[in-house]
Parts: sequence; structure tokens; C-alpha cells
Amino acid sequence: MFHSDTRNLESIADFIRYAYSALRRSGVYFGHGTDNAWDEAVQLVLLSLHLPWDFDSQMWFTRLADDEKIVLSQRLERRINERLPLPYLTNEAWFCGFPFYVDERVLVPRSPIAELIQRHFEPWWQSYAPQRMLDLCTGSGCIGIACAMYFEDAEVDLIDVSEEALSVAAKNVRAFDLEHRVHLLQSDVFQGIADSGVQYDLIVSNPPYVDAGDLASMPEEFQHEPALGLAAGQDGLDIVRRILAQAHQFLTPDGLLVVEVGNSWEALEAAYPEVPFMWVEFEQGGHGVFVMTAEELGRYASALQS
Repeated sequence: MFHSDTRNLESIADFIRYAYSALRRSGVYFGHGTDNAWDEAVQLVLLSLHLPWDFDSQMWFTRLADDEKIVLSQRLERRINERLPLPYLTNEAWFCGFPFYVDERVLVPRSPIAELIQRHFEPWWQSYAPQRMLDLCTGSGCIGIACAMYFEDAEVDLIDVSEEALSVAAKNVRAFDLEHRVHLLQSDVFQGIADSGVQYDLIVSNPPYVDAGDLASMPEEFQHEPALGLAAGQDGLDIVRRILAQAHQFLTPDGLLVVEVGNSWEALEAAYPEVPFMWVEFEQGGHGVFVMTAEELGRYASALQS
């Protein structure tokens, strides 16, 4: 379809313009790193050509090589015809200012928790420099690795039930040269560390939280992501309930729990009406992230374990 149409495109600018128009016509869904056709077209071209984000726009008029045209055409065609999220085509997604390897074994990073990491979790964390942190349901490892980059003295554990996801996370740990203080463990939530006695200053989690209704109505792009990383039962709280019931025993006395529940925040408040969840407000967009201290988890333990 696209190969013949793009044969006469000569420059980077030509292809960005063409991709923009094609994406707008196609009705694809933008939600994996961009929210509009222009940004998606620019990312597709720059990432495919291994060019930096600050690539001089005056250089957009340089000519494309024939092999580059083929790659760009094939990726645009797959993005539109197969509805593949762009990061799966480029095997790259940016999170918290860092590039991560991704493929269809993991969700595409897009959590607003990135903003919290960049703020060092302030104002909720204003104590000592955290010594040990946990990224629970880690997927690609982006949250835990970003924490390790922003907290340079912390040991960080990455936990996921999926061996395939941990393989991707391990690739990212190696890419950032963090094997000495970022560690991976296969575990179904806290099950694998239940008898370890380990405690964390911060537990951060972006677990599966999509309810059955939302899962059934999601755009086609999301069907390429692993269902294990999205689906969380009828109300979206299957995993979150387990985290809330068990997290207290894995936190230090001054510890903090940070969990993303997205659109399931209303179901969470309805499930625990006596628990005053503290919801984070984000300057850069996003919602459905709550924070709880170890003390609060202890205070409401009976409600959270019911």
C-alpha cells in the first residue's frame, strides 16, 4: 500500500508530512507516547532513523536513503494496518527522561508516576534518602530503573509474575549498567518474598487495574499489549486488594506506598469507604495514583484486609 506511495518522497520532512496525513486519515488511536498524529509522525521517523529528539529541523530536508524509505514505509504500514503501538515497532519508549527497550511482552510505559519520581516523591517523602525500594509488577522495569537513576544510593528490587516481562526488564537493567543495585525476582505480588523479612522505604506499583468493562472497550492498539499487565477482574481491583492487604509488613516504619489504579479509583473508594485515600495531582497530566504511609496502612489494616 505505502511502498508505491512513498517512492517519490525524498527528504525527512517529506516523510514526516506524508506520515502525518496518513495517520490522520487512518483513524488510529494515539495513547502510547503521543496524543496526536503530528507527534506520532515525528517520533516514527526520528526513532526509526536513530535521530535525537533535538534533531535540527533545518536538517529535515536532507535526503533519505532507499533502505531508510523502506523501513519507514513498512513501519507506517504496520502502524496503520495492524494498529501496532509505535513503541513496539521501534522497540523504544521514553519514560522519566530515559529510553527503554519494549516489545509485546510488556506494557508500553506511560505512567504518571514518572512525575513523582522526578520530584523525588515530594512532598510525601521528605525523610532520609531511601535505602531500599521496590517496583512491584515491574513490566519493562521502567519505574524501578528510573527510581534507581534518581536515587543513586538506593537498592531497587523489580518484581513481576511474568518471566517474559522480567526478561525485558533484565535487558533494560543491563542497558543502564545497574546490575549491581537493581535486582529482579519472579513473584506473584509479595508471595516470593513472604518469608524474607525484607522491608522497603518505598514500594511503587503500577499493577494491572483495568476492569472488565474498560478492557472490552479499549481501542485495538491495546489488544497488542499483554492482557496479564492490564486485566484485573470485574472491578479492576484484584491485584490492588492484595497489595493493600499485605504491603504494611514489607514497609519500614516510615515507609511509603505509591500505587496507580487509573480509572478504577472510583471502585477503590467504593470498596474501602472508611479509608481516606490521598490522590496525587499531576502537573503533567494523569490521574488515579494514591499514596499511603506505613502508619496509615497499619491504622486501617482491618478494613484493608477485609
